Amino acid sequence: MELKGKEEGPHVLIIAGVHGDEYEPMITIMELHKRLVNALKKGRVTLICCANETAYLAGQRMGADGLDLARICPGTPAGTVSQQAAFGLSEQIRNCDYLVDLHTGGALFDLFPLSGYMLHADPKVLQVQRQMAAAFNLPLVWGTDAAPDGRTLSVARDAAIPAIYVEYGGGNVVQEPVIEAYTEGCLGVLDHLNMLREEAREERASKVVYTVEDATPDGGFLQGKMLSRFDGVFLPKVQPGSMIKKGDIWGVIYDPLFRRQWTVEADCAGLVLFVRRHPRVYPGDSLGGILLLDK
Repeated sequence: MELKGKEEGPHVLIIAGVHGDEYEPMITIMELHKRLVNALKKGRVTLICCANETAYLAGQRMGADGLDLARICPGTPAGTVSQQAAFGLSEQIRNCDYLVDLHTGGALFDLFPLSGYMLHADPKVLQVQRQMAAAFNLPLVWGTDAAPDGRTLSVARDAAIPAIYVEYGGGNVVQEPVIEAYTEGCLGVLDHLNMLREEAREERASKVVYTVEDATPDGGFLQGKMLSRFDGVFLPKVQPGSMIKKGDIWGVIYDPLFRRQWTVEADCAGLVLFVRRHPRVYPGDSLGGILLLDK
């Protein structure tokens, strides 16, 4: 879907459905389209409602070929369905001026609301990304390592296109507050870029509570945090957004076959950034993650 204002201006690409089990972003795109029909004044907004169709049809993170679209960009036109989708999406990214990629924790995780970006080597791009992330107006603004490849944001990075991604919620339920926050967040970014009609512009009080930049390699890789050492059923004892100390109880893993259980402790102090919601766990699965606020 594409909307054009009457005046010249930037081209913003807003993506949903890179993962097929992240539903609020897809609904956000539909709601945003309705809101923008009479609100867009300048430039062009391209809305992608479902970037990974086979993953959505299967109700899962990965495409029908078992590939993660968020790890294989820029893809190839002669590859599998996910590689072809990644190729087409990457072409769209290279042809925009600004990128917003909407995510949730999907079936696995429940995330504290955040706007993230890569710590781009170009200070001008980095500053615009910081401003976009703040304009999206979620409680956490988080800049992380710029090295990872295969992402939508790495395609934007290589093309020097300012890009942010957002995360909020998850756990295999659809949450209206996420849809509302994402719709308002996208409008906030467009308002920041001076693309909306005067009557659609708003003074938005900042909801940003934490701003963290951390260049630790793979610091933004959620699936690599707090890995389980056990096989069983995970019962979390924490909630996203809580403060936690090292050694506090994070959750319990139960083994119903051998009637054993293990207590999982927080591996550091900080903000509970995300928590695993999918109960079945295997060794090496992430149980959640903690954000160090002194970075």
